[in-house]
Amino acid sequence: MVKSIIYTIVAIALCAAFFIFTEMYVGEQFGYLYDATEILYEKVEEGDATENDANALRQLWEDKKSKLHIFIPHNDIAQIDHYLSEASGHIRDGENGLALAKLEVVKHMAQSLPSAYSIRLENVF
Repeated sequence: MVKSIIYTIVAIALCAAFFIFTEMYVGEQFGYLYDATEILYEKVEEGDATENDANALRQLWEDKKSKLHIFIPHNDIAQIDHYLSEASGHIRDGENGLALAKLEVVKHMAQSLPSAYSIRLENVF
C-alpha cells in the first residue's frame, strides 16, 4: 500500500516536471522565432531587407521546427512555414507592404502558439 502511494506520487511529480519543461522549452523556441521575425520586420520597414535576411529567418525556423514537431501539431508548423515562404517571396520581389503583413502574422503566431499548448484550465477542458 505504501509503495503504490509512493509510486503514484513519483509518477505525478515526473509528469509535472515534464509538463513544466515542455512549456518552458516551447516558449523559449518561439521566443527566438519572435525576436528574429521582429528584426526582419524592422529591416523590411526600413527598406533594408534582402532575400538573404529572409533566408536566414527561414533557416532559423527550420532548426527550431525540427525540435518542435514533438510538442505541437504539424498544421501549426506548416502555417508558419507558409507565411515565412510568402514573406520571403514578397521581400525578393520588393513588395514590402505584403511582406510586413506576412511577418506580422508570424509574430502573432509566435506569441500565441505557446500559450495554446500550455497547461491551462481552458486548454484542458
